Amino acid sequence: MKIICIGRNYSEHAKELGNEIPENPVIFMKPDTAVLKGNDFYVPEFSNDIHYELEVVVKISKGGKYIQKESAGKHYEEIGLGIDFTARDLQSELKSKGLPWELAKGFDGSAVVSGFFKKENYNLDRLQFSLLKNKDKVQDGNTKDMMFDFDDIIAFASQYFTLRVGDLIFTGTPKGVGKVEENDILEAYLEGEKILDIRIM
Repeated sequence: MKIICIGRNYSEHAKELGNEIPENPVIFMKPDTAVLKGNDFYVPEFSNDIHYELEVVVKISKGGKYIQKESAGKHYEEIGLGIDFTARDLQSELKSKGLPWELAKGFDGSAVVSGFFKKENYNLDRLQFSLLKNKDKVQDGNTKDMMFDFDDIIAFASQYFTLRVGDLIFTGTPKGVGKVEENDILEAYLEGEKILDIRIM
């Protein structure tokens, strides 16, 4: 199982980090060891600036290569939410040197994944999702604001990577990302229903 992540897929988030708006999906990867086990996230010793990034996650149900956009919908049946934890200080350092981001994005526990739900129960074009930190709403996203929708992402990624059953795609985060501190509680909501809660340790 691999984890494909899309960066800068919401223009307001790209702007808040001072990044250019991309012409194609920006892709990076997390190893399967990045998936958090349980509900406790331990801040790693190598970073003093861990940020949360809430995202809709697509689970691949049918493998494929060179998938066309018009058939991309046949390759996933379920969606969920995930948090892409990012060591922002380390990422900034790596970016300044022109180096890859993996150390800042792919460390153990950096990929939080909720349970998954049948996609036919939702309007994927207007999917509302939000993140609360200590009961305060910090991110409020809607898939209508994505620059590249789920089918765009699947079609694009499959030109480079063979998709396999069980692969996860983190589809990008809206504006409002920020730092976590010890004892913070994060709660993620999909269409108003809480489906994920994480304690920062």
